[in-house]
Amino acid sequence: MRRVVVVGNGIAGLTACDSLRSAGFDGELTVVGSEVHRPYSRPALSKALLHGEGGSTAHELPHPTHGATELRGVSAAGLDPEAQVVRLAGGETLPYDGLVIASGSRARRLSPEAEAGMPAQELTLRTLEDAVALKQRVAARPSVIVIGGGALGMEVASGCVQAGCEVTLVSDGPPLIRQLGGYLSELFVSAAVGRGLRIVAGGRASLLSAGEGTRVVLADGTVLEAELVVTAIGDEPNTGWLTGSGLLANGVLHTDSRGRVGPSVVAAGDVAAFPTRRGTERVPLWTSAIDQAKTAALGLLRGDEAPEHDFQPYFWTEGFGLALKSVGFTPLTGPPEFREAGGAENSMLLRWAHPGGSGTSVAVNYRIPIPKLRRLANIGPGALRSPVPAGR
Repeated sequence: MRRVVVVGNGIAGLTACDSLRSAGFDGELTVVGSEVHRPYSRPALSKALLHGEGGSTAHELPHPTHGATELRGVSAAGLDPEAQVVRLAGGETLPYDGLVIASGSRARRLSPEAEAGMPAQELTLRTLEDAVALKQRVAARPSVIVIGGGALGMEVASGCVQAGCEVTLVSDGPPLIRQLGGYLSELFVSAAVGRGLRIVAGGRASLLSAGEGTRVVLADGTVLEAELVVTAIGDEPNTGWLTGSGLLANGVLHTDSRGRVGPSVVAAGDVAAFPTRRGTERVPLWTSAIDQAKTAALGLLRGDEAPEHDFQPYFWTEGFGLALKSVGFTPLTGPPEFREAGGAENSMLLRWAHPGGSGTSVAVNYRIPIPKLRRLANIGPGALRSPVPAGR
């Protein structure tokens, strides 16, 4: 294998390149990325960058050292696995001996016009350009409606509230309940309402133009109006360029436990569905993309000799004065089995048990090293009976 092409220049693509080099691949490495930027931290867009922490460089990552040829601002348009060729949007082709599919995902939108390439009635937060546009709009302190009660929606709402905006969050159910469960959802909702967030539940939303603003019409007939509407209703994997390749099953790109999709082809990151302890699923999390990419790189080079991926979720979110880190599967049912209060306000360390002896550990405003948080999830409360040093 002398030529490897990586489609996608996000964190999964970057990690795959680094992992290939670390595993000894010294051949020709080419990265195709639809964005003009070098890889950056997407989580920072809705956390530090939007909240004004870390200045304008909060999203930056160290410069790549993998030595690959980077084709930025270039999109893949097609794939021929038999000929082992990637077709680019400009008509050029890239032959390969090995292929890493890491083309990521895009923000899902409510506006049909946006999907058709027309000006959107809504803003989304997926790219660096999205973050800059949102930050500029929020600086004028408009009234804001955020649609979506997941982690991204809550982080955006928190940033807008912090900037002094009047913010309404439209959520189909209690915010974060699908991601974290009722106990932690209530914690975040209480903090959000206490800081001035208005939460509205009314079913599926649609958008209508309304002069200088946008009207949000809910399924129950409720009509809301604001100067700025931001939607955070999930993402869609970038698999369109794989149509006709034979790699998709009902539109889904599946990998095995080593990241393999087919002969000489692996996949990682938001674009791929992979085996977990709870079935095959797509897990669009930053750390999941990193772990998948490490596995896929070795799967490409070593085949059956590569280690299988044993996925353990790690998730973090910040907003409304709360910083949460979670290791293990969520959402969580009922109260935690273990609770330890920290010194700061709303500071606590929690654990939920799962069948088989594993669990999920959660730190809220609690300074704890991630390895210890992982150990608490895997071993139980006794793993942290000794004093816990401060740290991330």
